[in-house]
Amino acid sequence: MSVIEEKEIVSYIKELVSIPSPSGYTEQAIKYAADFMEQRKVSYNITNKGALLATLKGEDDNKQRLLTAHVDTLGAMVKEIKANGRLKLTMIGGFRWNSVEGEYCKIHTADGAIITGTILINQTSVHVYKNAGDAKRDDETIEVRIDAIVKTKAETEAIGISVGDFVSFEPRVEVTDTGFLKSRHLDDKASVGILLHIIDLISAGKIKLAYTTHFLISNNEEIGYGGNSNIPEKTVEYLAVDMGAIGDGQTTDEFSVSICAKDSSGPYHYKLRQHLVSLAQANAVDYRVDIYPYYGSDASAAIRAGYDVVHGLIGPGIDASHAFERTHVSSLKHTANLILHYIQSELV
Repeated sequence: MSVIEEKEIVSYIKELVSIPSPSGYTEQAIKYAADFMEQRKVSYNITNKGALLATLKGEDDNKQRLLTAHVDTLGAMVKEIKANGRLKLTMIGGFRWNSVEGEYCKIHTADGAIITGTILINQTSVHVYKNAGDAKRDDETIEVRIDAIVKTKAETEAIGISVGDFVSFEPRVEVTDTGFLKSRHLDDKASVGILLHIIDLISAGKIKLAYTTHFLISNNEEIGYGGNSNIPEKTVEYLAVDMGAIGDGQTTDEFSVSICAKDSSGPYHYKLRQHLVSLAQANAVDYRVDIYPYYGSDASAAIRAGYDVVHGLIGPGIDASHAFERTHVSSLKHTANLILHYIQSELV
């Protein structure tokens, strides 16, 4: 019988996605993880780059594992205050403007205030603009309509908004009666929630680690930095827990754990992939092996940085990634169960 509690995972995810944390503005999300560790008396440190690295002792301390998930998300930054008081944006992370058009957002000012708004194309009204549906969505046409009485650049500046302010997107998190979890930023807060639950089980004595295991909550994955300057010296296996990509030609779905064979960086370690498949098969974990054509992870960033580690990538299947994301609680459970068996298994 599995010790995994899907409701606990969902609870963590709902709290996490509700904390604004576009890359570069992740302090509060990392604090959430730090508070979690302190409550469970788990040893951790905050890196100079602002990530969190927690360590739990295993039966073998000579060779170690590292699992990572990232708490940073897509977002934007104020690029320009327009003459009419509205805002031009610059992207943080890789998404398309049409995927956030119409979304509510928050502008995080330098003095700590939060001002709400809506992301729109500058020619939205079909009653005025005949070709509104055909207009190009790009850096020049997308703007933020601020929820304040501002009609000029000076008035917007007067309420505290300036170039360089972070802009976060509303998550609109919802759990359906049919078990679906809908929200922005499931990439990768779904996996962070899974890792927190696994740490819960370890700290409660319900799981014994085969090897000392590090849990890295990274905070720059969406912009490619990863957390790899802080890989502990004895780490020999590195497993990224990120989202499984769903689309035409993919095997990944919203109901299983996705095991990545290759992404845009190249193949993941073959023996580790086969080990994960064997664990899934032996423990009734529903899994899919897949290739993600336009994708990179903290694990692939570690390989690029020259680390001599065995690297792998798994995660829950996330539909409409970097847009209107959704997964199912069964995918969360299967991902957590695979991790559960992996951290108790032998090294490859």
